[in-house]
Amino acid sequence: MSESHCSVNRSSLGHGWTFVAAAALLALASGSCSSAPSRVHPPGINASSASSEAIELYDTNGDGSVGGEELEKAPGLKAALASMDKNSDKGIDAAEIAKRIETWQATRIGLMTFGFTLSLDGSPLEGATVTFEPESFLGDDIKAAVATTDMFGTGSPTIPKDQRPDPTAPPGVQVGVYRVKISKLQGGKETIPAIYNTETILGQEVAMDVGEIANRRVVYAMKSK
Repeated sequence: MSESHCSVNRSSLGHGWTFVAAAALLALASGSCSSAPSRVHPPGINASSASSEAIELYDTNGDGSVGGEELEKAPGLKAALASMDKNSDKGIDAAEIAKRIETWQATRIGLMTFGFTLSLDGSPLEGATVTFEPESFLGDDIKAAVATTDMFGTGSPTIPKDQRPDPTAPPGVQVGVYRVKISKLQGGKETIPAIYNTETILGQEVAMDVGEIANRRVVYAMKSK
């Protein structure tokens, strides 16, 4: 059954400032508003299986934790270190990953919207394609989101319509951890260093309590050399 929601129109508040989580606002809307699609619920992630797979993928030294140089190969997890590393040992174990997934699910938020600012050597980068690729251990239900930057280097990622779990779902990004890949072609050639695309070191956790999202300061500052 559909729920009634108010439509929400929030503009960005400066370059790189994020948007409020759309799903949270829709959940708070009053029943007097116009009809809209039902609330988007979080995708079903098996926290135990996902956390075990993450350790299998990235724990190369077999100590039961992803840390140090291992995190360089897992930019999504590295971006979430502050929220996952509850014992402050600078690593992430299976129990900590599972607990964080359960925390995402407890919010009952299916989609979030946020903005970011992208720069190269200190200047805004226009016309770049920015892909938020979910870490594979989260499963197939988490979809990639994409944005193209404007003249100010800003963008707001969203899952393409044909990839959304529900064709009536609003724009947005699912809660989770992502590899951030940035590309800009000129004359058919990639102009962005590999460390920001095919071998990306950039990651992003998408959740209501993530500092840069809560503080509206999601910034990716790249260097050409």
